Amino acid sequence: MEQHVNPSSGPAGSNELGDFLRARRAALGPHQVGLPDDGRLRRVPGLRRDELAQLAHVSTEYIVRLEQGRTRRVSRPVLDALADALDLATDERAYLFALADATPPAPARRQPAQQRVDPQLQQLIHGMPDIPAMILNRRLDVLAWNTAAAALLADFAAIPPGERNLIRMTFLDTAYRSLFADRTGVARRCVAVLRREAGLHPDDPALTALVGELSMRDPDFRTWWASHQVRGPHRLTKTYHHPVAGTLTLDVQQLSVDTQPDQFLATYTARPDTPSNEALRFLLQWSARISDEKGRAPDRDDDHARGPRGNPSHGPIG
Repeated sequence: MEQHVNPSSGPAGSNELGDFLRARRAALGPHQVGLPDDGRLRRVPGLRRDELAQLAHVSTEYIVRLEQGRTRRVSRPVLDALADALDLATDERAYLFALADATPPAPARRQPAQQRVDPQLQQLIHGMPDIPAMILNRRLDVLAWNTAAAALLADFAAIPPGERNLIRMTFLDTAYRSLFADRTGVARRCVAVLRREAGLHPDDPALTALVGELSMRDPDFRTWWASHQVRGPHRLTKTYHHPVAGTLTLDVQQLSVDTQPDQFLATYTARPDTPSNEALRFLLQWSARISDEKGRAPDRDDDHARGPRGNPSHGPIG
């Protein structure tokens, strides 16, 4: 079965499929795929087009046309062969097929001005005061959070709703980025997550706007975006250097929400009987004491979102 390839798919309006193939080809050395060194001088890193063609059992001219966006149809067997030849991981293979989808992208649709979080989810995250927890969407917009998450990561209430995005904060919020022990590694993973979402949802104007803003404002983002690395949900362990609690190494769990496919629950936990667990307990006790002294919870500042005695009750955000 043949598939149509739209060479101008993707948020940037460019030949995303060709760009991805070139980037993956450049990142793969011949020795990694069992090809001998023929002694020829390599003017560019990675596989040559003729080597990729040999591995995928297609012509070199076909690879040229594909990378230049001049091939309008790509079959599933060819996509499989290219994925095998480029030694693509599961996330990268899915991204390749998404870029070469037979169904043309739907017309850009207006995103709802607000994404609502179900009251049951709000109740859930506020019912776990000892576990930092947030509700995020696939762009990593922060839709709701509990007091523990605010203590650990940021006072989200002080951030304008349109800027409450973890990827944006990783690049543009100095205080947030300084939390991470491996700042570069975290930032690069953020780009890979965003690149995957851009391939899967090329009609999302909010995502396109986020990519555009970060490309304009951060040179590292531009460089890493051009590398076409993609990454899906994975088990994560992150180390933070917190200004109050010191160093914490936490496991990050990402749990899907069946009733809201574009949302997921993220939690941050420390392993029992570790210094990180003690540091997290200290941080939460400190946060509770500060909250009592101020007479309000630190994770919302809008009056309409407060329940009795100033307890937070997250409403929709944009």
